[in-house]
Amino acid sequence: MQTVEIYTSPFCGYCHAAKRLLDQKGVSYSEIDVAIEPARRQEMMTRAHGRHTVPQIFIGPSHIGGCDELYALERAGKLDPMLAG
Repeated sequence: MQTVEIYTSPFCGYCHAAKRLLDQKGVSYSEIDVAIEPARRQEMMTRAHGRHTVPQIFIGPSHIGGCDELYALERAGKLDPMLAG
C-alpha cells in the first residue's frame, strides 16, 4: 500500500470531498493542514510544482493533483492500482 499525503485547510469543501473518497476506500492518509501549519504551504507548493490551492494529494512519490484529479482517477479505474503500488 502506497503512502498517501493530502495538504488541506479546514474550510475547503474539495478537501472534505477528497478525504471522504479516501475514507470510503479505507485508505489511511497523512493530513497536513496548511492553516494550522502555514510554513508547510511552501513545502506543498514546491512539491506540487507551484500549485497553491488545496487539496494537493500525493500517492507515494507521485503528485496526483487536487480533488478533481483524484475523482477522475477513481472514475477511470486507475486509483486502486495506484494505491496498491
